[in-house]
Amino acid sequence: MSPALLPKHVAAVVKYQRNPIKALELFNSVKKEDGFKHTFLTYRCMIEKLGFHGKFEAMEKVLEEMRMNIDNGLLEGVYIGAMRNYGKKGNIQEAVDVFERMDFFNCEPSVQSYNAIMNILVEYRYFDQAHKVYMRMRDKAIVPDVYTFTIRMKSFCRTSRPHAARRLLNNMLSQGCESSAVAYCTVIGGFYEENHQVEAYELFEEMLGLGICPDIMAFNKLVHTLCRKGHVQESERLLNKVLKRGVSPNLFTFNIFIQGFCQRTMLNEAIRLLDVLGRGLTPDVITYNTLICGLCKNSKVVEAEHYLHKMVNEGYVPDGFTYNSIINGYCKLGMMQNADKILSDAAFKGFVPNESTYCSLINGLCQDGDMDRAIFVFNEALEKGLMPSLVLCNTLIKGLSQQGLILQALKLMNDMSENGCSPDIWTYNLVINGLCKIGCVSDADNLVKDAIAKGHLPDIFTFNTLIDGYCKKLKLDNAIEIVDRMWNHGVSPDVITYNSILNGLCKAGKYEDVMGTFKLMVEKGCVPNIITYNILTESFCKARKVEEALNLIEEMQNKGLTPDVVSFGTLIKGFCDNGDLDSAYQLFSRVDEQYKFSHTTATYNIMINAFARKLNMNMAEKLFHKMCENGFSPDSYTYCVMIAGFCKTGNIDSGYSFLLTKIEKGFIPSLTTFGRVLNCLCLKLRVHEAVGIIHLMVHKGIVPEVVSTIFEADKKAVAAPKIVVENLMKKAHITYYAYEILHDGIRDKKLLRKKFPTSRVFS
Repeated sequence: MSPALLPKHVAAVVKYQRNPIKALELFNSVKKEDGFKHTFLTYRCMIEKLGFHGKFEAMEKVLEEMRMNIDNGLLEGVYIGAMRNYGKKGNIQEAVDVFERMDFFNCEPSVQSYNAIMNILVEYRYFDQAHKVYMRMRDKAIVPDVYTFTIRMKSFCRTSRPHAARRLLNNMLSQGCESSAVAYCTVIGGFYEENHQVEAYELFEEMLGLGICPDIMAFNKLVHTLCRKGHVQESERLLNKVLKRGVSPNLFTFNIFIQGFCQRTMLNEAIRLLDVLGRGLTPDVITYNTLICGLCKNSKVVEAEHYLHKMVNEGYVPDGFTYNSIINGYCKLGMMQNADKILSDAAFKGFVPNESTYCSLINGLCQDGDMDRAIFVFNEALEKGLMPSLVLCNTLIKGLSQQGLILQALKLMNDMSENGCSPDIWTYNLVINGLCKIGCVSDADNLVKDAIAKGHLPDIFTFNTLIDGYCKKLKLDNAIEIVDRMWNHGVSPDVITYNSILNGLCKAGKYEDVMGTFKLMVEKGCVPNIITYNILTESFCKARKVEEALNLIEEMQNKGLTPDVVSFGTLIKGFCDNGDLDSAYQLFSRVDEQYKFSHTTATYNIMINAFARKLNMNMAEKLFHKMCENGFSPDSYTYCVMIAGFCKTGNIDSGYSFLLTKIEKGFIPSLTTFGRVLNCLCLKLRVHEAVGIIHLMVHKGIVPEVVSTIFEADKKAVAAPKIVVENLMKKAHITYYAYEILHDGIRDKKLLRKKFPTSRVFS
């Protein structure tokens, strides 16, 4: 005689069976067993299993059967479980339907049911509906509990009303509920979310003062909020407080902190935390993935690969996220060989490249300009069974468009529909942007019309790209027409739109229209940004209204904007271009104190150039040395201006010295700069130094292409200097007088035997 099959046995098997369909087959098969009848326990386990795995149609059938065989008054817990499972899968309406049907099936919802549906609605930001459920609960005289109030507080906090949540927290006791750690942490998190750090910390202290200490789950949620906002140090301060009260952090706590440190680029702290873990808690794959991802996002991909090897050595199996993070990191740095090696090693260990992998590779190859291989990788992905998705196609289309390969991008976009993947407006935007970059704005405009005809409505990016394209070609009437089309499509121009129009008007010299458009922009409620004001500044300066431009600095500050290097650079240049060098220098001298602005190489260059043009090389040289003393490195333009100024004033010693220094610093002077110095040296009959410069140019490879066709070293050594001199003469960089001196000088064997003073840069 076989032992009787008990409901607890069936419930246990259903619970531990991973496959929900097999569990359902077993559940149905046992009905045929003699004397067996499903109970509340077996029904509940089966419904929970199906709901957890998202098999809702089957779940509803079992629930219907349960209602027929079990007292409906006992089913509230089952309904709550069903609601929560619907909620976890984002099926909000279905969760609401379960709640609404409870009355119909003679199961009176209690406060637990109301809490369950309110929590789901709040989690998915249906705040008004959650409030209506709460009011209905109160109308039915159902007494709220601590969970009800906590859900209400969460709703207030997520709608940026932490002070309302605080008042509710304070009133809980008068409503017959004692405050909980979860309730406190919810409100504290709300204050931190809105950057009210002082109030948040005071409330945290109040909670601990009342003897209420959060458990690790509640504390982790609070720390997660803080770290996501970038307040890692504040999280550490709170952690130290709860550690003293016996709360022990778990692995999830450490993972949150590692993620927080990585987001703040505090990578050494993140690494230190992982090392600390090794002496206590054991890190898992998520721990390593968090650190590896953080390192890759901060361009520390070699270090990330080190931790990949470390986790493998410690017995952990990297997953797709691990490999994709490192592959993507190397691709962004242009280190494609490293990315290929990681992929090859991963594939050997069983990793199958997915959409993310291929997108990273295509992106990296496109940035490298290796379009043939990018197309090959795209085709390889399709051959290996990957469906041509929007993300994959858009990645290649973006690369093709950025490289100017518009015909290939258009072909791929047209082929998408045939492959079962229709382009979206972003696909069109990528090609439209590519067309505008190569100056084919009319073709881009036609493509927008084609997108509209196919049902793809243009967005703000579409219109802004077209407007910017037309403005750069100074076709301002077309740009204004696009703005009118924006309004017709229900798209409001933003600050980028207006900035493009303003910049176009400024470049076209329509300075009065610039101010008119600016006033219209403000009237339409569009808030100007620093770029807007910089365009206005440039417009005033070009219209010789520099004092009005200067007034804009104060207006910017009054509106909470900080003038930048472009703002002051434009103003200083405006004074210089208007011949008011004294005012320019006065502004240059006082901006650091008056406006708390730190000069850059660019602003120094403007002043140095202004003095050099006026042949005031004493002031130019004084600023040059001040620039170096203040830690700003002269760039190629700085040296070019100084050399030109010295040559014009006849100070050939300084011009010659600056040329050699410029080359020592790794800059390659233009042929014009070389020509200036050579002409001056030849005028002074300093043939030795002049010929030395020619040989220096040959040594540095600053030669016409024809030199590279001479393969014999001896012949090249003789011919190259002559070719350089001929080329300088042909392009009018040296005078005929200088040409004759140099031509004779490079053939003078006595001169060739001398050691050139420029040899210090030959190393």
